[in-house]
Amino acid sequence: MRATHYDGLILDFGGVLTTRMRLNGEAFERSENLSPGAYFAALEDHPDGVAVYAALEVGEATQEDWNQVIGGILGIDPTDLMRRALANLRPEPQIVAAAKRARAAGIKVAMLSNSFGLEPYNPYADKGLWTDFFDAVVLSEREGIRKPSPLIYERTLDALGLTGPQCVFVDDHAENLPPAERLGIHTVHHTTNPAATIEVLDALLPRT
Repeated sequence: MRATHYDGLILDFGGVLTTRMRLNGEAFERSENLSPGAYFAALEDHPDGVAVYAALEVGEATQEDWNQVIGGILGIDPTDLMRRALANLRPEPQIVAAAKRARAAGIKVAMLSNSFGLEPYNPYADKGLWTDFFDAVVLSEREGIRKPSPLIYERTLDALGLTGPQCVFVDDHAENLPPAERLGIHTVHHTTNPAATIEVLDALLPRT
């Protein structure tokens, strides 16, 4: 018997509800004939790439802006670049199944994602993880704030109609967990092994 009853499950998108972002990026580099690490350097090290991605996440830049900037840094065609960049991302079947089990057991399930943009390419709908799959979808683009801002966790709780101690949050970035913990949310750090995360969730959440 579990000592605590949780009524809500909050899941990150990229790298939790989907396969690993790193593997997707490596596959993108191969498909575009880029040098290994070039895509990650454009996103994480190049000042223009870092800036446009941060702006995209909070709705201050469009996906087309991101396409143009990242395409320019990499020297590749920017047309529909976000779609191409995420082409090898797939729903993570074990996590998706856990979300479905939770909903079947009466648990409210939310997706909380730092946004990739929604137009012209909606990655959430494309991967089959959109509004009809969740009780709430909270995207940083729509909120104007991104993880790890405490406010975006508060808005997710409001969207679910639950308090922090009623919820479990799963994210693959450790830096996104402490703000949730300060709201009383039970956090789970998802790493490279979905089975390990499922084992933790199955111990925390009821199953039908």
